[in-house]
Amino acid sequence: MLKLDYPWHEVLVHAARSRPELWRLIAGCIGVVTIVFGLIAALQAVLMAIAPDFWIGQMADPSTQGSTAGSLIILLGTFGFLTVGVAVVAQILHGRSPVTVFGPWPVLVSQFVRVFGFLCLLGVALMVLPPYGDTADLEANLPLARWLLLLPVSLTVVLIQTSAEEVFFRGYLQQQLAARFSSPLVWLLVPSALFAVGHYIPAQAGENALMIALWSGVFGVLMADLTARAGTLGPAIAVHFANNLGALLFVSLPDSLNGLSLYTVPFGMDDTVAMSRQLPVEFALLIVCWLVARLAIRR
Repeated sequence: MLKLDYPWHEVLVHAARSRPELWRLIAGCIGVVTIVFGLIAALQAVLMAIAPDFWIGQMADPSTQGSTAGSLIILLGTFGFLTVGVAVVAQILHGRSPVTVFGPWPVLVSQFVRVFGFLCLLGVALMVLPPYGDTADLEANLPLARWLLLLPVSLTVVLIQTSAEEVFFRGYLQQQLAARFSSPLVWLLVPSALFAVGHYIPAQAGENALMIALWSGVFGVLMADLTARAGTLGPAIAVHFANNLGALLFVSLPDSLNGLSLYTVPFGMDDTVAMSRQLPVEFALLIVCWLVARLAIRR
């Protein structure tokens, strides 16, 4: 039988054990979704009142969301509602402080900085060493001056978005499942499967949708493993943050969330031939990032 030993995971799971009932987790997920949609509706009402042209022209149509800097900043910022939802249900339904979802803060910050630093070094190496890092086919997106001007806000909203997804999937879901089920396979695979389903977008990705969802599922499993090894969300947030910085701020797809990117690639998400060449590279890079993160947090 497969044996998975994660002694540091108990640091995170301990607070979830006081109220581990499955009905609380299901109710909590419903509560989080309700809070998120409620806050988004309130934001929509505000934007419709003060900037109706912006909402109708840049936010209302899902196919154009994120195609401009303003719309992508707002879209990424709304992920903060997910963190708010988790904080509320953790306190009310599980009687635990929202802070416990993250793990010990001094350790989290230390692990985040260390993992992110290692990944930055990896990124520099990949740009310098052939063949990865070839920019000949990239197309300019935002002017450099505007990109730099937006960078502080861009970094902030990407951090909000990535940390929110980790708080919900590798934080709340993983911890509450671990408090209820002893098998690591449950809390490793269930949140990761839901994470994959959330990234299944056939309307945009076409025939590539299943492979992109599979990549997301593998990403979820590896981040769950990192979280269980670390005892905080720091490493998973760092890997997710580094990944999304590259995909949202440096080189994005031209038809998806490119409003803050410096460059775009010359193919869309639904380009089967181009994506079939790119996805194996993405899978390999994901594994390398996971191994680098594991090295960075080795105790």
